[in-house]
Amino acid sequence: MSRTVSSWILSSARNSIVLQEKGRLYSICIPNRNKIKWKLVFSKTYLYPAGSCSLDNTFSLKKAFRHTSTEEEHFSFQLSPSQINDILRAGELSHKILDLNGKNANSVLKFESNQLASNSPIEDRRSAATCLQTKGMMFGVFDGHAGSACAQAVSERLLHYIAVSLMSRQTLEEIELAVECMKPVLPILQWHKHPNDVEYREITSQYFENLRVYWQHLLDLDTEPGFSLEEAMICAFKRLDSDISLEVQAAQENELMRNIALQVAFSGATACVAHIDGVHLHVANTGDCRAILGVHEEDGTWSTLPLTRDHNAFDEFEIRRLKREHPRSEEKTLLVNDRLLGILMPSRAFGDVQLKWSKELQHSVLENSCDVDALNIYQYVPPNYHTPPYLTAEPEVTYHKLRSKDKFLVIASDGLWEMLSNEKVVKLVAGHLTELNVQKPQLAFEKPVNLGYMHSLLLQRKNRGIASLDQNIATHLIRHAIGSNEYGEVDQEKLAAMLTLPEDLARMYRDDITVTVVYFNSETIENYYRNN
Repeated sequence: MSRTVSSWILSSARNSIVLQEKGRLYSICIPNRNKIKWKLVFSKTYLYPAGSCSLDNTFSLKKAFRHTSTEEEHFSFQLSPSQINDILRAGELSHKILDLNGKNANSVLKFESNQLASNSPIEDRRSAATCLQTKGMMFGVFDGHAGSACAQAVSERLLHYIAVSLMSRQTLEEIELAVECMKPVLPILQWHKHPNDVEYREITSQYFENLRVYWQHLLDLDTEPGFSLEEAMICAFKRLDSDISLEVQAAQENELMRNIALQVAFSGATACVAHIDGVHLHVANTGDCRAILGVHEEDGTWSTLPLTRDHNAFDEFEIRRLKREHPRSEEKTLLVNDRLLGILMPSRAFGDVQLKWSKELQHSVLENSCDVDALNIYQYVPPNYHTPPYLTAEPEVTYHKLRSKDKFLVIASDGLWEMLSNEKVVKLVAGHLTELNVQKPQLAFEKPVNLGYMHSLLLQRKNRGIASLDQNIATHLIRHAIGSNEYGEVDQEKLAAMLTLPEDLARMYRDDITVTVVYFNSETIENYYRNN
């Protein structure tokens, strides 16, 4: 990006027209490869009531270099390489599976994750956890809209709902008995979190009580064996969305919890969750997050295996589903300007009760609430709103049996996929893997080893560029997503400009980006097939 382009970004922002009501209607510019598309997007930032968890401090390091407005007098797109790295690496998270007794029986070798905010605060969330009462690991990416409240709640709760859905009747009875006797409850998940990952601590007890009601419901079903993994994931998604809807309708004396429930229900979130148990991989997807596999073929080439479909107006299956669920008289109004009812890009999501409830229920809940304006809840019923619900949180679940040539899984919010194709992402991860392997120190020391010889080895490694390589693959992907030029190379000036875009402009050029990359243990997978 040249200085001319940087100047054009700034001047175009200062000359743009902003329509303001209860939210802001922007003309959004989203770079797509070498072309630029403009589209209208309703943007809104949620306010958090006193005493609730504030998300403004999340990734505060990145905001230190970020302008708050295009109206600042001394506006600069310049950042040093170290400042760029500080911003890009602030949200890094990595976890390697422990190797017990020299044997790692887990098919997951390690995972690496990162986030970069565009919205302030960031509306994306992520989760990663090991199941303690059942087998496997789970990884989730959640893309919030109309605020971060729904994505926050879903990221905290959904993995618990899935884990409970997979438990045996005996385990559920043991947990219920412990709660009744006020004894410690068996831990359900071991979380793998970033220090900056936030929680709704004030409402945790209510979330636990509703999870308990769910497992009591499962016990009442009196079925053994329980759900298949696919059934468990579908049931968990639908049950959590139902709980989100019911919680905001229930009488609530605590004003803080009432406000959080309102914000969660009236904002929304898409979700993509992977469950990995040995060679069994299940991916449940609701909305337009995406999961793909990187496959290393026998001839040495890399291929991409998509595991999800984007649920939006560009997917023929979704269009047909929506038309089946609503009268023929609504065919022309279901999707307007490639949006559900002309409003929402994804056609499946958690929350968003404005597109699920009747007009009467919406009016009743909001009428009996506190100051919804202070919570920035937008009261709006779209035209042609006749046969709700128009939106569902029911996921599509894909099953894949892992092979030794399946090397990694990438789950990311649409902020990444708007910038990079599936094939480009696999190419970048594969290239990063190759580079790391090549650059591992091959220290076949000559004897005797002297300081001059060691210095020579260090210089060789430095010349190969190991010092500038992102160790975290998610950071590497984000760097390329926002900084690549038309030749696929990272342009430092463009990268600096994209990172310093002020809050009132950043969303016009890039979305929040969340990436989790899971590496598979090929040896463990090969052993499975060898023993079976």
